[in-house]
Order: sequence, then C-alpha cells, then structure tokens
Amino acid sequence: MLTIVESLAPEFETEAQAWSTRLGLPRVGEKPAFALQVGPQGLRLLDLGEEAPGPIQADFIGGAVAHRRQFGGGAGQMIAKAVGVQPGIRPAVMDATAGLGRDAFVLATLGCSVTLIERNPIVGALLEDGLRRASLEPAVAPITALMTLHLGDAIDTMRNWTSAPPEVVYLDPMFPHRDKSALVKKEMRLFRPFVGDDDDAPELLAAALALATHRVVVKRPRKAPVIDGLTPGYSLEGKSSRYDIYPKRKLMPQGR
Repeated sequence: MLTIVESLAPEFETEAQAWSTRLGLPRVGEKPAFALQVGPQGLRLLDLGEEAPGPIQADFIGGAVAHRRQFGGGAGQMIAKAVGVQPGIRPAVMDATAGLGRDAFVLATLGCSVTLIERNPIVGALLEDGLRRASLEPAVAPITALMTLHLGDAIDTMRNWTSAPPEVVYLDPMFPHRDKSALVKKEMRLFRPFVGDDDDAPELLAAALALATHRVVVKRPRKAPVIDGLTPGYSLEGKSSRYDIYPKRKLMPQGR
C-alpha cells in the first residue's frame, strides 16, 4: 500500500518535500496506491485506484461543514446533548479519535474547548493542515482557536496526560459503519487501509473513563453492540447513530 507525496504545482514543491520528510513517505514509487497531494486547496489524500472516489481533506471552511455551522441546530444537536452542552455549561472535551475533526469542530462551534488526538500520521497531517488553513479565515478562526491537536496514540496519551483533565472524553472508534452517505463511504474507503478498525476500543474506553472527570461519550452505529467493559448509564439514539453516555459526575455551570 504505497503512498507517495505529490506537489500539484512548482510553488508547492518545498512544502511537499517537508511532508515527505516528516511522514517518511517517498516522492515517487512504482504503482503507488495513494497520493498525499499538496496544492492550492491545501493537503489532500487521493486513492489512485480505478473508479476511486475523489480526494478528501480536512475542511472547516466550506461545504457541508459551513452549512452545519450555520444551520446545524446549535445546542439542540444530539452530539451537543450527549457531551452535556446546556445553558451555562460548555464542557472541556477531549476527542480522542479525532479523524478529520468534524465532530470536534461542531463542539467548538458551540463554545467548547476541544483537545483532538489523532494517532494515524497521515490523517493527523490532513487535520493539522485543515486547522492551519481555517485559522487564516476570519469567520472560523475563533472556532478553531478552541481546538488543540495532539498527534499520537490516544490510549498512551490519555494514560500519561499531565495537563488539566477534560471534563468529557468523546470517542468515535472505527467500526464497520452502515452510514449510506456518499461522503462517509468515500472517507471509509480511503481511511480504512490506513487506520483499520479500532480493535483496542475496550482499552480506549477504559483509558477515557480513567481520565474524564465528568463523563465519557461513545458514538456508535445505532444497532452496534456497546464496547466491552463498563455498561453505559444511558444512550441517545438517532436514525443512524447512537451515543452511549458513561456519567461520572454532574456537569455544573461555570462558576459553581
């Protein structure tokens, strides 16, 4: 599964070489399967196979993310209810399975400070680049300013966390998702060769429960079994997804 780094124009050659060096990926290779491309729209990942979907990247500025930021339902969204967003309550959240950061961005849009952890270097590179580009856009820079990215293994990071612990740890482990949207199918096709399924989900949950001060939230496909370990206190269920909540302490408004 060879992945190469490509520059889409001469002016991006230096940046492409920097990513190649940092990620340990070649610039050229025989029959590469994927290309990490550097161009005017930022860093993107492309499947080079026949009939492959188009490229993906972390985008916090336009498209579906912009629509959800403006019209997504605010604090009434299920993810907001799951992490405990209420009047006067904007918990500090750790998204330990950040991916391309969409859920973290939704929570930051609502005013939560969010620590993102991503263990796959290529996905982490896409996320880092997306946050960098968003920080230059006045409309979204105040939101991404609430998002802090850590690259590395989530279990090790949580077990060795030395800063103030998050009130909420949010997990969305890789799973054979049944979401039928074209976007999700496209991302799953590109991501799964790199990240696989999270077979260590029970250890991930245990580390999250040990670190979070108030609750752990696990996003699952609606009909998927709960993660092995502690039984969730309750769940919020939507059409295709479910949030299993593991409460520890009651979230209180700031200043109380």
